[in-house]
Amino acid sequence: MDISLPGEGGGSTRYTLVGEPVQPDIGARFSRIAYAAAHVVADPLAMTDPWSRPVIDWERTMAFRHHLWRLGFRIAEAMDTSQRGMGFDWANAQELIRRSIAEARTVDGADLASGAGTDHLAPAAAKTIDDVIKAYEEQFAFVEGLGGKAIMMASRALAAVAKGPDDYVSVYDRILSQSSGKVILHWLGDMFDPALRGYWGSENFEVALDTVVAIIECHVAKVEGIKISLLDAGKEVALRNRLPDGVVMFTGDDFNYPELIAGDEKRHSHALLGIFDAIAPVANAALAKLAEGDRAGFDALMAPTVPLSRKIFEAPTEYYKAGIVLMAWLNGHQDHFAMVGGMQSARAIRHYADVFRLADQAGLLADPELAVTRMKSLCTVAGV
Repeated sequence: MDISLPGEGGGSTRYTLVGEPVQPDIGARFSRIAYAAAHVVADPLAMTDPWSRPVIDWERTMAFRHHLWRLGFRIAEAMDTSQRGMGFDWANAQELIRRSIAEARTVDGADLASGAGTDHLAPAAAKTIDDVIKAYEEQFAFVEGLGGKAIMMASRALAAVAKGPDDYVSVYDRILSQSSGKVILHWLGDMFDPALRGYWGSENFEVALDTVVAIIECHVAKVEGIKISLLDAGKEVALRNRLPDGVVMFTGDDFNYPELIAGDEKRHSHALLGIFDAIAPVANAALAKLAEGDRAGFDALMAPTVPLSRKIFEAPTEYYKAGIVLMAWLNGHQDHFAMVGGMQSARAIRHYADVFRLADQAGLLADPELAVTRMKSLCTVAGV
């Protein structure tokens, strides 16, 4: 089976598919906690103003969560993968969280944690630290009021008003001391969101690291773990080695996740990854191998997914959501390639062609014939 795809110098080249779809191990038990940060499915037929008034296809959005639960993943809900802060507002996030928590209760063993941030407070409207605290309190109250677990998302508003590490300590102390249950913290790098540059009060990693560790040490009983998304394995390991007993490291490194999940002679990372949305069948099979003590099998399955992930998350990294949704469309989880905010336009056709090739080579085109048909239609629209 082959397809014409855009080439390096313009025009098109023939690509012959080489991959065999990897079959997941349904019912497998993992030796790592594995959260998949899940995307949302837009409803292109109902949207009249996609940039500012998105409409969600709730049925397909919930169906995709069932797909992830079936494969053994926990779900990190209403995170940046669902376009929080990029077209998906707090009002829609509330509905998503409400529906997902209710849906999880219908599935044996389903687990879910939901993003609580300050995105309903525009950074320019935040004048004081108290403004940021109130915004966090509102979202925490919503999530925990539904019986949910909160992921404390990084705050653009806090980054805008904080004058140094002490302001971060004040905000996190207040919110963690009030939380009703354990919280997952999220350290999101500025490659994902430029507005978060200098988070934790410093652009110096060592200074920021000291601030984070101090906050966690003061609230060990309230912190389940921390997700770090800096696309730098060394920085993740540096934080991992300083975490107190009982606090979990969740890798958010979509470039280096296999080695971080496998771990070293000291520790390993668990996972909270956007790429798991796109590679769930292979990640399931690989994690099952790791749980059996088969490191070579784990590596063999995971290794081909890394070039795909690095392509999807290439700079400008914040547009990775487009590759995630492309994969969902190619694999039949939705009937269209349309996104909240029209974000499918954020990447060019050559990027999507590379994603297609790499997905095939990683065994991630579940139905190659369907994927080829859909990719051909996308290429046609793009003039290929």
